Amino acid sequence: MRLTEITYGAALAIESYGPGFFRVGSHVLRGASLVTPWDAGPWGGLTDLATPLAMAGKIDVLLLGMGAEVAILPRDLRDALEAAGIGVEPMNTPAACRTYNVLLGEGRRIAAALLPV
Repeated sequence: MRLTEITYGAALAIESYGPGFFRVGSHVLRGASLVTPWDAGPWGGLTDLATPLAMAGKIDVLLLGMGAEVAILPRDLRDALEAAGIGVEPMNTPAACRTYNVLLGEGRRIAAALLPV
């Protein structure tokens, strides 16, 4: 089996996560977080529409980590994102972290809004 090391250049990858935290670059984020290839920081959670909507035109897809289990995405959040041209994919947070890194390695225009596990 041949393994290929993935490099992300200057883009920010999710290095690890655990109960209530995410490690992105050399920073540890506590609580709900928003990670993009160019920045990472706190996110206001499912009621915070302004932060992900501000990325319209910069990303194509928002991976939405819903915590330990997949949950139904609030309709107003889905409608607002799709109206802004941002696709949204809800999944559990561990899957969102892994998927973000894979798509980042492919050079995709993505972001991850993550609720802690």
